[in-house]
Amino acid sequence: MEILWFGILAVLLAGYFALEGFDIGVGLLLPFTAERDRAVGAIAPFVLANEVWLVAVVGVLFGAFPSLEGEVLSGLYPVVVGLLVSWILRDAGLWFRRRLDGARWRSFWTAAVALGSLGLALSWGGVIAGITGAPALLGVVYGVVVAVLFAFHGWTFLAWRLPEEAAAQGASRTGRALAGSAAVACLPIVVPLAALAPEVVGRAAPSATLTVLSLIVLPVVPLLAGAQIWVWRAFRRGAVPTFF
Repeated sequence: MEILWFGILAVLLAGYFALEGFDIGVGLLLPFTAERDRAVGAIAPFVLANEVWLVAVVGVLFGAFPSLEGEVLSGLYPVVVGLLVSWILRDAGLWFRRRLDGARWRSFWTAAVALGSLGLALSWGGVIAGITGAPALLGVVYGVVVAVLFAFHGWTFLAWRLPEEAAAQGASRTGRALAGSAAVACLPIVVPLAALAPEVVGRAAPSATLTVLSLIVLPVVPLLAGAQIWVWRAFRRGAVPTFF
């Protein structure tokens, strides 16, 4: 049962990096993008659905790995706070940048999206480095690596989501290329998690607790997976929404 829940945690974390990674990557690229409204509109249908993966990760940590959750929240408190603040800043930028007209208003919230996205990438580097016991400086370096990989993933996503504009720039990408960049974006979390697998499994909750969680959570998984698939099938191509 412990191995099953470790697998669930690994899938959720990898899913978050693969899906939310392109949202963060587009945010990082936003100051360098000519068609910023269309770039933000390209990720608009996916942002909330992708963030659900992080909420699910936190839920699994609380329920299945409580000691590990305590270590992350208490031992890495400044980094976790930075991650949450960056998350709020990025989302506030996405929601507010089109609420009013005006170049200054939109530029301010565009900068908020970019700074929040950078903060998310750097914070994740700090969290991963802290969990693995690496020095804080290495966490900054790792955060830069995460930011670069997310930016690459975001660039690939835009080239796939906006094929007409990408083709005009000679950068059109296929769904296979997007899947490849998603796999690359997963590496910063998958590699350390694989190395720490025995330690994480050893910190799982008692078997009785995991059994109860399985009975409660696992029946809901097909619904969540179905909703995610529906979002991708509904918005994978076509008109770009403007509610961001």
